[in-house]
Amino acid sequence: MSSSGVKAAGPGTPQLTVRAVILAVVLAMILSAANAYLGLFAGLTIATAIPAAVVSMGVLRLLGGGTILENNIVQTGASAGSSIAAGVIFTIPALIILGYWQDFRYSWVLAIAGLGGLLGVLFSVPLRRSMIVEDPLPFPEGKAAAEVLKAGENPGPGLKILAFSAALGALIKAAAASGMKLIPDTAAGAGFFGKYLGYMGTNLSPALLGVGYIVGLNIGIVVLSGSILSWHIAIPIYHAMFQGTDPALAASIATAGAEEAAFAIWSTKIRYLGVGAMLIGGIWTLFSLRKSLLSGVRSGIAAARKGADTNIAETDRDLPMKWMLIALVIFVLPLALLYHAIVAADPSVTSPWAIGILMTIIMIIAGFLFVSVSAYLAGLVGSSNNPVSGITIATILFASVVLMLLLGRESPIGAVAAIMIGAVVCCAAAVGGDNLQDLKAGYIVGATPWKQQLMLGIGAFSCALIMAPVLNLLAQAYGIGAPTAEHPNSLSAPQATLMASVAKGMFGGELPWGIIAIGAGVGAVIIALDEWLKATGKTFRVPVLAAAIGIYLPLELMVPIFLGGLLAYLVERRHGMVGSADESARDRLHRPGTLFAAGLITGEALMGILIAIPIVATGRPDVIALPENLQFGKYVGLAILAVVAWLLYRTGAKANPNAA
Repeated sequence: MSSSGVKAAGPGTPQLTVRAVILAVVLAMILSAANAYLGLFAGLTIATAIPAAVVSMGVLRLLGGGTILENNIVQTGASAGSSIAAGVIFTIPALIILGYWQDFRYSWVLAIAGLGGLLGVLFSVPLRRSMIVEDPLPFPEGKAAAEVLKAGENPGPGLKILAFSAALGALIKAAAASGMKLIPDTAAGAGFFGKYLGYMGTNLSPALLGVGYIVGLNIGIVVLSGSILSWHIAIPIYHAMFQGTDPALAASIATAGAEEAAFAIWSTKIRYLGVGAMLIGGIWTLFSLRKSLLSGVRSGIAAARKGADTNIAETDRDLPMKWMLIALVIFVLPLALLYHAIVAADPSVTSPWAIGILMTIIMIIAGFLFVSVSAYLAGLVGSSNNPVSGITIATILFASVVLMLLLGRESPIGAVAAIMIGAVVCCAAAVGGDNLQDLKAGYIVGATPWKQQLMLGIGAFSCALIMAPVLNLLAQAYGIGAPTAEHPNSLSAPQATLMASVAKGMFGGELPWGIIAIGAGVGAVIIALDEWLKATGKTFRVPVLAAAIGIYLPLELMVPIFLGGLLAYLVERRHGMVGSADESARDRLHRPGTLFAAGLITGEALMGILIAIPIVATGRPDVIALPENLQFGKYVGLAILAVVAWLLYRTGAKANPNAA
């Protein structure tokens, strides 16, 4: 046993214990709620394996000490929180935005998220041998989690960092515009310079700084560059030269201020450049991974044959293929009934059972295909950078094309049916990528794969149990989608808004296809640039889907993400590790900063949920707001954000990359 009370792995080491399962489920639920808020607010979620591992070591130490494999089981189950939250908030709010639902229906959300997550586990099992054992991918976050588990360090300092930064993030969120209104949510400025429309702003959220620190400077530069393309190039050009092509938009911005005009042009026109870039990026991703997909299918068949071998090592034993096929049938049947219920609601549909079955087949095929893509991308760039939204757009487009042939372009339920298929696939893809990330950590520390796969399924379904209540609470308190008079600072739910726009545009609605086509061209240029960087051996890369997210989201969200990435770079530079090939040392270097960043995110998100409770209970969005004479302006908010940035940098800069 180490000084931390973490027992090393060995033959017969306890793994799937009752206390580990309970702790994993509790952490998964908390982290899924936090990620749901973060995703609706900023369009991003973060992987939670490392914070969960640190918390697990601390809690199990209080209970007499845990084994490294117990802690691994806890982080495996808890990591489902970010996956299920991503799968849900990227898609299901689209049903509210489309007006199909007035609130989130518990049984339907549970079926989509819970069964979609379980399918993600099943679809990803055959990929383990190919992507982790035979032709291993890096899986950076899995390796980092394994380093934390293997170190067996005293979890006390890590828990203190998490607790302090979580309290700091929660306090600042309570002081912000949705709480006491001491400081605004953003600091922005805009103006007209002749025909040129200029806008610059930053969100004052510490959570976004944390996101940037975790994803790093490369991704931070890419997403900010995408936003600069939208806000500093495309919007000014449209305002100066093309606003006359849309008389309704021109009339709405004629009397608007510069900031309102910029957002009007962005929301109705320019953000669709990001849609086009995402579409071409999703197609390119599928094409570039075609060999990996075939390899995954072959390895799954080989694993099924090998499963009959009773002499297989415990550390190489997956869930039995026979039971997986039985579970697949059991999980798919309720979804087939759900799809039938959607189609049968339209009296003009003559064969609802046939179409429901076809929807199920599309879901299964797309599910396995995109789980493979998600797992591969998680292996390359990590779960936090996994572009699940691009995968989901491709699914919705494909499903829409098939459904249009059967239901017609004017079908009132076509868009809803496509979203429902995409929602299950999105949950499966998010969980599938996370499963491989966790299995990589388990492979390094000597865990049993089938126990991890079972734990991830338990964690995923547990998170699905609370998703509908959390979403309903947030929707009632803040609103979801476009701002309204009742909810002027609504949670934008960018991915879900995008999914709704794409599905609605395919069925009777209108989309600015010209701008989407230009965006696809921009995406093709970005792909060509990234391939050139890859061919020349450059470490800096330009992933097209990250750039597309930057194009699609508001500039104010990307600025703090870039600044967080810059802080991570400065920490590496301080220790002379910029460009270092020693990934283990870099993981150890960033561990304190990563924990601080994760605390900021978790604290802010959980406070956002807590603030929603009195808002919903009283029906007053300003229920805890202070009088106006006690409120401060954006400069105080900027000063607070600067202090948080300094604390984050100082925490990372004090790290010792040579420590165990």
